[in-house]
Amino acid sequence: MLKLSHEADERLGGVLMEWWGGDGAAQVIARDGDALLMERATGLGSLSDMARHGQDDEACRILCTAAARLHAPRSKPLPELTPLAEWFSDLWPVADRHGGILARSADTARNLLAHQREVVALHGDLHHGNVLDFGVRGWLAIDPKHLIGERGFDFANIFTNPDLADPARPVATQPGCFARRLDIVTAASGLERGRLLFWVLAWTGLSASWFLGDNDPLAEIDLRIAALAAAELDR
Repeated sequence: MLKLSHEADERLGGVLMEWWGGDGAAQVIARDGDALLMERATGLGSLSDMARHGQDDEACRILCTAAARLHAPRSKPLPELTPLAEWFSDLWPVADRHGGILARSADTARNLLAHQREVVALHGDLHHGNVLDFGVRGWLAIDPKHLIGERGFDFANIFTNPDLADPARPVATQPGCFARRLDIVTAASGLERGRLLFWVLAWTGLSASWFLGDNDPLAEIDLRIAALAAAELDR
């Protein structure tokens, strides 16, 4: 599979793909400027389809396993990566303008970013469409960003997907889904339940801020999940 990236963050994501060396992510065969040649996913499985057809629990566990492989220590030095705090810079002005749940997301994010734990190379966009079936090689990640920060961040995106890719067939916003996923991801990730909720609240605020900046109605999905995380934290 040949990928041509014209955005800086996507090109830098290729550097991280190469660093992973095919362990937890697709194997990079060659990289040159905007071009990234990597192995192709030939399996028939789809985490999005699983989530929509009664196998959401299993899909969540697969995503958590993929995250754990990517976060595992490597013997080689890390490439230069973008600090997670920089990634959140778009949230602050949007939260100031809109207030409400976004203001709470921003406050939560500031606190998390100031006191990060278990700092690792992050995928940065780990969701159902970015972990693919590679047949005998298993489920592997593609299309990372280029981030370094607390590992809990990578689990938050699970809670808003696959709805953000196909809002006409909702899963994440269905009644009971958030609570069930919270139990599954907490157990599979080894994260503290409250810490995971904080990252979900922070991430959904950031994601919503991007959509709001484009006047995209998908922001509503993020805001609904943010409200669920806030309500659970208030319990």
